[in-house]
Amino acid sequence: MKAKLGMSPIAWWNDDLPELSDDVSLEECLRQSRGAGFTGMEQGRRFPSNPEEMLPILRAADVTLCGGWFSGTLVNEELAANKDRIAPMIALFKAVNAPCIVYGEVGRSIQGDRSKPLATKPRLSDDEMRAYARRVTEFGEWCAEQGMPLSYHHHMGAVVETEPELDAFMRYSGEGIPLLLDAGHLAFAGGDVLRAIDNHHARINHVHVKDIRKPVVDGLDRSRQSFLDAVALGAFTVPGDGSLDFGAIVKRFADYGYEGWFVVEAEQDPRKAPPQKMAEIGHAELMRVMTAAGYTVETEGFPK
Repeated sequence: MKAKLGMSPIAWWNDDLPELSDDVSLEECLRQSRGAGFTGMEQGRRFPSNPEEMLPILRAADVTLCGGWFSGTLVNEELAANKDRIAPMIALFKAVNAPCIVYGEVGRSIQGDRSKPLATKPRLSDDEMRAYARRVTEFGEWCAEQGMPLSYHHHMGAVVETEPELDAFMRYSGEGIPLLLDAGHLAFAGGDVLRAIDNHHARINHVHVKDIRKPVVDGLDRSRQSFLDAVALGAFTVPGDGSLDFGAIVKRFADYGYEGWFVVEAEQDPRKAPPQKMAEIGHAELMRVMTAAGYTVETEGFPK
C-alpha cells in the first residue's frame, strides 16, 4: 500500500488568528516542510491563484499541491452561488493536478468567531440535515463532473461537528461527496476516530492527521470559550506531540486498504511550537506508524 505525506500551511500562517502566524514567505514555508520530508502542501493564503505563478514555485520547492480549503455555504445559500465561487478554484486545482478540494461548511458556523462559545454551535434538525446532505451531494457530483472531486471536512463549530452529526450526514448524503476524516476534529468533538473509520471508510478519500492535547481540550469551558480560544491555548498539535494513538489510527486505515494523502494540519502558536520543528516531529511519527502498518511512503515531490 502506498501513502503520501503532506502538510497544511496553517502551521505557519493562521487565517483566523493572524497573531498565530510566522512571518515567512511561501517559499520558506515550502522549504521547511519539504526539508522535514513532506512531499505535498495544501493551499494557503500566500499561494498564487493562477497556475502560471504556482507551478514554478511548486517545482522549485519539489512539492505538489495536495488539497485546499473551500468555504462552502450550502447550508444557507444556493448551489449556484457556490458553483460560481468554486469554479476558479476547480480550474486552478486541475491545472496543478491537485487530488481534491476540501469542502468546509462555514454557513451558520461559529468556527471563525472568537466571541461565540463552543456550546453555541449551530445544530440541524433531522429534516434539515437530510436536505443539507442532499444539497452537498449534488454539489459534489457537479464538481466531479467538472473534473475535481471534493472531500467533505467535518469541523468544530460547524453544522457537522460531532460523530452523530457525521453519521447522519453520511447516511443522508451519497457517494458523490467523499469524506475527509480529521482525527483531531473528531476527537475534540468527543467522537471515536477508529469507529468513524470503521463506519465510513468506503467514502474516505483524504485524511487530516491532526493531533490534540487532551488536557487542553478537557479543560475548556465550552459555555464560555470559543474554538479559536482553544486553538490559541494549544488544543491542536502534530502526531507524536499530542494525545491520540496514530499507530492505531493509521493501522485502521491500512486494514481497509486506504491509499492516498495523510496531511498534517495543526494550527498553533509558531512562537511556542516552531513550524519546522513540529513538521519534523510529525513526519518522524508518521513514518514510524506507517512503516509498522505496512505502508510505503512515496518520496517523490513535484513530478519529474
